[in-house]
Amino acid sequence: MTDMNNPLEDWSKGVGQEKMLINGEWVEAENGEWLSVENPAHKGIEAGQVPSGGAIEVDKAVKAAANAFKSWKKVPARERGKAMLKIADALEAQSEEFAKLYTLETGNAIATQSRGEVMLTADLIRYFGGVASEIKGEVVPLGEDLLSYSRREPIGVVGGIIPWNAPLALGALKIAMAITAGNTLVLKPSVEAPLTAIKLARICSQFLPKGVLNVITGSGSKCGQSLLDHPMVDKLSFTGSTDVGRAVMKSAAQKIIPVSLELGGKSPQIVFPDANDDVTVQNVINGMRFVRQGQSCTAGSRLFLHESIFDSFLEKLVSKLKAIKIGDPLDESTQMGAIVTKTQYNTVLSYIEDAMNQTGARVLMGGMPPKEGPLAEGYFVEPTILTGVNPDWRIVREEVFGPVLVVIPWKEEEEVIRMANDSHYGLSAFIYTHDMSKGLRTAHEIESGFVQVNQGLGISPGNSYGGFKQSGIGREWSLEGMLESFTQRKSITVNLTY
Repeated sequence: MTDMNNPLEDWSKGVGQEKMLINGEWVEAENGEWLSVENPAHKGIEAGQVPSGGAIEVDKAVKAAANAFKSWKKVPARERGKAMLKIADALEAQSEEFAKLYTLETGNAIATQSRGEVMLTADLIRYFGGVASEIKGEVVPLGEDLLSYSRREPIGVVGGIIPWNAPLALGALKIAMAITAGNTLVLKPSVEAPLTAIKLARICSQFLPKGVLNVITGSGSKCGQSLLDHPMVDKLSFTGSTDVGRAVMKSAAQKIIPVSLELGGKSPQIVFPDANDDVTVQNVINGMRFVRQGQSCTAGSRLFLHESIFDSFLEKLVSKLKAIKIGDPLDESTQMGAIVTKTQYNTVLSYIEDAMNQTGARVLMGGMPPKEGPLAEGYFVEPTILTGVNPDWRIVREEVFGPVLVVIPWKEEEEVIRMANDSHYGLSAFIYTHDMSKGLRTAHEIESGFVQVNQGLGISPGNSYGGFKQSGIGREWSLEGMLESFTQRKSITVNLTY
């Protein structure tokens, strides 16, 4: 890999060619083909290349994982946890290099996003390493003559697929949950942003036996589908869009294997009249994930403002957003970077353009990006706020996955809860009020799996995180999520009088 110590000089160089990890070996695709990873902050500039793997590589990786599972499942959970702690320490020791590489491939600003995600990733791995000894069963009191107990056992080979918006943390999540629980893993990162996941795998390979972790790269249609369909995969864990999640669930159903799905969202942020202050404005900005360009499944992209504070709150919000500096993600003064791919950039613009053409729509700031100047050099989209929207419009109902916030007025509490729940998604929600009774009452009524009151933060290790409705199945990020999703319970009863 290219030395990243002077990254501003390396934009034109990228990191060269990275390989796949299969059975402890770093390999290319048998077809000899490579896929380009574009630098989103500089159109047409390559960040690196990865092998264009397919069914052949998937088969080798799954079989290697199946073979490694025979011995890995017998390693005491505490020892598996110790391996995770070593991985976390090694990752943290290289945190700045990881942050620069993460910025290079995702377009996220290093100062506001990349460094924080690297440290979150280390904490996430440490969390699961620390709770490994809690993988245990229970004794059932059936009587003095019977010993009845349960034990938690790993499932087998896990096929993990992660998206491009948070490849490091989500890659680490699949690795830590699956492998700490005693499974082996075949991980497929998105070809749009696979580089930090591969770099993490290089660290993992130093502390894990060969075959326990395998990382394959390739297109979704060839590599991803082959992983979904492989008969030796015992569990599927997918993070990504709801549309692809349906295909993952269908593949799992064909084999009747367990599946975890963390899918899309169109999350509401509800502001009550008593929260018309600068702290709430900043929380709304955080909840919308603007410094991640809105590229988060938990982004609070529907803002419901009480009509009595509608104009004054928006005035403060626009003022604060206009002060955000957008530009070169490696510049320490940059707060907001670029959309990760050309395809996603065009998708975001199509939503904005469609909404702007609707009768009554009003763009308070942002909109279509400039065609000239520094921001035209990459896939940059300014924070965009739209009012006057209709609940039936695409931009209100569908996940944009960009820095686009729609604002809707409300009058009665019952009304705003109904509007907030009027979605086939149910991933996250944010509520702002100084009246805790009102805040908790609203939180209980909202149909979302991850609700925050008076803060717009992200997920923390230990949160039982997952969605309602079409936002997913299963829970991750927590001990109970690992137990429920990556182990299976076996009940054993012994007749002591025999």
